[in-house]
Amino acid sequence: MAPLAGLAAGLMLLLMSCGMFFYAQLYGPGPKTVTRITFAHGMSVTAMGRELEKQHVIHSASLFRMAAKFSGQQNAMKAGTYEFPAGISLVNALKQIEAGRVVQTYITIPEGKTSAQAVRILMATKDLTGDVEVPPEGAVLPETYLYQPGETRQAVLERMLDAGRDTLDALWAKRAPDLPFATKEDALIMASIVERETKLADERPRVAAVFINRLRSGIRLGSDPTVIYGISHGEPLGRGLTREELDTLTPWNTYLIDKLPVTPIANPGKASIAAVLNPAKTKDLYFVANGTGGHVFAASYEEHLTNVAKWRAMEAQVNVYTSSATAPDAMVAPSVAKAPDATAKLVRLNAKR
Repeated sequence: MAPLAGLAAGLMLLLMSCGMFFYAQLYGPGPKTVTRITFAHGMSVTAMGRELEKQHVIHSASLFRMAAKFSGQQNAMKAGTYEFPAGISLVNALKQIEAGRVVQTYITIPEGKTSAQAVRILMATKDLTGDVEVPPEGAVLPETYLYQPGETRQAVLERMLDAGRDTLDALWAKRAPDLPFATKEDALIMASIVERETKLADERPRVAAVFINRLRSGIRLGSDPTVIYGISHGEPLGRGLTREELDTLTPWNTYLIDKLPVTPIANPGKASIAAVLNPAKTKDLYFVANGTGGHVFAASYEEHLTNVAKWRAMEAQVNVYTSSATAPDAMVAPSVAKAPDATAKLVRLNAKR
């Protein structure tokens, strides 16, 4: 009996040791540092386990595969980039992947950026891959987008373009009646002008009303940002517009053309598109900077001249020490605020953007 008892005790000890070993492998602490790993789409559980073992997150790829099979989730493991905390166990690493708790990374396209500028933001995002071509102006919806490290830039851009189309379609369907737009693309062009003219959300419907009223009345829009787009395709000039630039005909110069520009001049945000499709109900035809970042509006040219005089007085106080530095061939650019016969009399639409 003694040999049998000894054998039984030995087997029991072996089983206990094996149990403790597997428990330690499954639930014991993993790496001492945070580890980030990207699993590509279509990656098998076996390949995931090997990568986890290679990066020292787990001790055994085989045990990882067995645990995934036992959980019944081996065919539902989610791709993406994961950040495994220091000391994570194999079981908890498996649960994190099964739940798809990936790293949340975002890219933001600010409102009013051109498509070329949006592409530069994409290209500067180091954990995206591949190249993209510049899409049509106005096609990108400025927004914050979730992406996965290692994802292609083209895939992210496609989401931006889809969001732009969906947003324009949805807002166009809810537009006010009798707007002077033949197509929703015309509305997008107008929205891009509103976007570049004011950064104040509560002003956008009223700014939109000014441009729409002018369009209905057959008055040229007279917007400085459209002139700038014709010169630099939306890149900052770093200075005011010159008389020569204002007098140079381009398909975007709304001081010289009697209609909308041929394309948007930037990518407008949802609020600007909504403002153009449901503008404020006013008779305003003019607006000019008020010196505090906003604008004052006027329905008549005479009222507008009074507002312009007030702005000139404020501007003169600010520039009293720097006016002598202005180049003799430059001028403060006029704006939508000007009348056709009063080019030299008025100041630019906005203060500094």
